[in-house]
Amino acid sequence: QLQLVESGGGLVQPGGSLRLSCAISGFTLDYYAISWFRQAPGKEREGVSCISSRGGSRNYADSVKGRFTISRDNAKNTVYLQMNSLKPEDTAVYYCAADRRILNCGLNDYDMDYWGKGTLVTVSS
Repeated sequence: QLQLVESGGGLVQPGGSLRLSCAISGFTLDYYAISWFRQAPGKEREGVSCISSRGGSRNYADSVKGRFTISRDNAKNTVYLQMNSLKPEDTAVYYCAADRRILNCGLNDYDMDYWGKGTLVTVSS
């Protein structure tokens, strides 16, 4: 059974950090790019960051560049999103998604093949 499970969300003060994890089971990461998306209340889902199947290509939304870092450990079948200098506008449910492609990665949700159920990140004082 193909499954993506996010963890690591929670409540953090502005300026703080969190690390999200996306644990994948049921398929090997070697053939999938992984992307992170988020959806804030009342807003559309947006692509945050992605990493190619071997980690050679990474993309970030302008709103998180310089603050978020995506990484992957294929041996552990896990992808991480390190989030630093968090702002209240980063508050959202964060989802990871898998896209079967070898080269590069993308931030369009219609390209994704599998989705996790999300983890809530709340940035508030």
